[in-house]
Amino acid sequence: MKQIHKIILLLLIISLTGCYYDSEEALYPQLSTGCDLSNVTFAATVTPILQASCHSCHSNSNAVNSGGGVKIQNYADVVILANNGKLMGTITHASGYQQMPQGGGKLSDCEINQLQKWIDNGKLNN
Repeated sequence: MKQIHKIILLLLIISLTGCYYDSEEALYPQLSTGCDLSNVTFAATVTPILQASCHSCHSNSNAVNSGGGVKIQNYADVVILANNGKLMGTITHASGYQQMPQGGGKLSDCEINQLQKWIDNGKLNN
């Protein structure tokens, strides 16, 4: 009978410790996202995203020919689009907005979140 108790105890211990699982996202949320939203600024965050994904069509020199006249090369132009909702509407591919970047893939979730964070923080020219 003691042998059966030992086996049951051993199986119980194995089942309790063997099924323990924590997701990396739950344990280390700052590492799993890889997206820094703590210090989003226009100069260091927003401008590089726009340069990489938008300026080929929407720079001051290209906007007339390939960007439908929409310029987003400087703060004044970007804040207008942020204020009227077109910036986020186009990059999130929201209904009623032309999807941007046109002919390319959607911006990453991190880039979209960073742009939204800049807007939520007051669209500062920093």
